[in-house]
Amino acid sequence: MGRNEVTGGEKTVRPKSIRKEDEFHLQITWEDGHESSYNTAALRRACPCAGCVDEWSGEAILDPLAVLDSVKPVRVEPVGHYAIRIVWDDGHDSGIYTFENLRSLCPCADCSRRRG
Repeated sequence: MGRNEVTGGEKTVRPKSIRKEDEFHLQITWEDGHESSYNTAALRRACPCAGCVDEWSGEAILDPLAVLDSVKPVRVEPVGHYAIRIVWDDGHDSGIYTFENLRSLCPCADCSRRRG
């Protein structure tokens, strides 16, 4: 996807930086200046891969209780210009988190309020 392309009628917002905030939080600063702080266990539980979400129904397969609160990313790798792949210390590594998906998961008060 090109830098000025749009998806769903809106410009795709990309991360400006992705960093480890502390042991259990990943921080993304977006190109539009918004900052998102993700709890790593919550991100792992929201993994969108086919092993965690049924491809046909979209329903979660992953039992959230199977993910320890202490789970941490080992590596965060770019996937093209549209996503990241997180390698977790529990061995899971097949989830590709699109920027659109990550932004929709932002737990900040403003984003939570917009989602309802």
